[in-house]
Amino acid sequence: MSDLDLDELRSELDDFTQPEKKGGRSPREERIIAGFEEIQRFVEKTGHAPRHGEHGDIFERLYAVRLDRLRALKECRSLLTQFDHQELLTDASMASGPPADSMDEDELLAELEGAAGSPDITRLRHVRTSAEKREAEEIASREKCADFERFKPLFQQVQADLESGHRITRPFVKDAGFLKADIQVGQFFILGGQTAYVAEVGELIKAPNGETDARLRVIYSNGTESDLLLRSLQRALYKDEAGRRITEPSAGPLFDDQTGDGDQASGTIYVLRSKSDHPLVAANREILHKIGVTGGSVERRIANARLDPTYLMADVEIVATYELYNINRAKLETLIHKVFGAARLDVEIKDRFGQPIVPKEWFLVPLFAIDEAVGRIKDGAITGHAYDPKTAQLVQFDR
Repeated sequence: MSDLDLDELRSELDDFTQPEKKGGRSPREERIIAGFEEIQRFVEKTGHAPRHGEHGDIFERLYAVRLDRLRALKECRSLLTQFDHQELLTDASMASGPPADSMDEDELLAELEGAAGSPDITRLRHVRTSAEKREAEEIASREKCADFERFKPLFQQVQADLESGHRITRPFVKDAGFLKADIQVGQFFILGGQTAYVAEVGELIKAPNGETDARLRVIYSNGTESDLLLRSLQRALYKDEAGRRITEPSAGPLFDDQTGDGDQASGTIYVLRSKSDHPLVAANREILHKIGVTGGSVERRIANARLDPTYLMADVEIVATYELYNINRAKLETLIHKVFGAARLDVEIKDRFGQPIVPKEWFLVPLFAIDEAVGRIKDGAITGHAYDPKTAQLVQFDR
C-alpha cells in the first residue's frame, strides 16, 4: 500500500473516531441555550423581559443579569440569534436596567458565569441586598449625643434596676407571646454590648415590602446616638446573639432570666369551659372558667378531663390561650388566681372513688375580664388590681 493510500486511510479513520457532539453543539453551548430558554419562558409568563431592581424576586434579577451578559458577548449572540423569536438580544430597552458593567452589588445578586466560561450558567454568588447594606450602615453610623447628660440618669437607673433584680433581660425573639417585637418610645435594649434607649419614634412610613417602618432616635450608653429605622433595629437585635430586651420594673419577679424548679422557657395561659351537667356548672356555664398555666400541650393536658376531679369529672373545651415566653409559671399562676380570688367557684366534686374534692382553679368570671387581666400582665400593669364580682371588672385597690 502506498504512502498516499496510508494517509487517506488515516484521514478516514480520524474522521470516524471523532466524538459526536450532541446536536452538533458543545456542552457549554447547550448550557447557554438552556439558560436563554429559561429567560424566554419567564417573558412568556410575565409579558415583559426580566428587569433589575429590588421590586423583582431573585429569579427575575438573575435572568436580567444573564440577559445582559448574553447581549454583551458576541459568541452568545451568534449562537442564540436563531432562537430569539422575542427579539430579546436586540431590544435592550426591554430589560429597563443598567448595562452589566455598571451594575452595583444588588443588581449582581445573581451572576451568569456560564456565559463567560464557568461550568455552571446559573451559579449564584452571595452579595448583600440594599436593605442589608443600609442596615449595616445605620448601625455603624453613630454620632456623639450632644444632650447625653439628659439621658445619663436613665442609664444609671436601668443599671441599678438590673443589679437589684427589679429589671431583667430577655432574648429578643420574633414570636414571644407578650414579648412582642414592637419597639416603642422609652424601651431599653442591649445591642452590640451597649445599652440602647429608644428616645423618639418618628412618623410611620410604608416600607417597600409593605410593612410599616419609622425613623428612630436611639441613645446608647457610651454617649452616642443614631437615627436608624425601626426595622433595622429589629433585625440587628435578631441577629445579635447577645441582643436582649430589658424589661420594665413592673414586670417584677414573674419573668426570670434563669429557670428554676417548675419554670419553663415558654408556656401557655389556658382558659377552659366545662361540659359538666352539674346543676351549678350548667347554670353558670358561660361565665365559669378554669384558668391555668402549662409548659406543655393544653390538648394533651385535658385529654382525660372526664376522669379528673380537677376538671369537674367532665370534658372541657378550650376557650382561649395566651402564649408566654421565659415565664415562671408557678408565680404567674399564683398571681392570676389571686387576682380572681373573690370569684373562685365553691363546689365539691367526688372523684372516681367517691372521695370529695374541691377544685381550686375554677372562677365565675367572664372571658373579657380574663383577657383584660392577661393584657395587664403583659404590660406589667396588673399590680394592685383585683377582680370585683359585683361590677364584673378589674378594680384597683390600695396596697
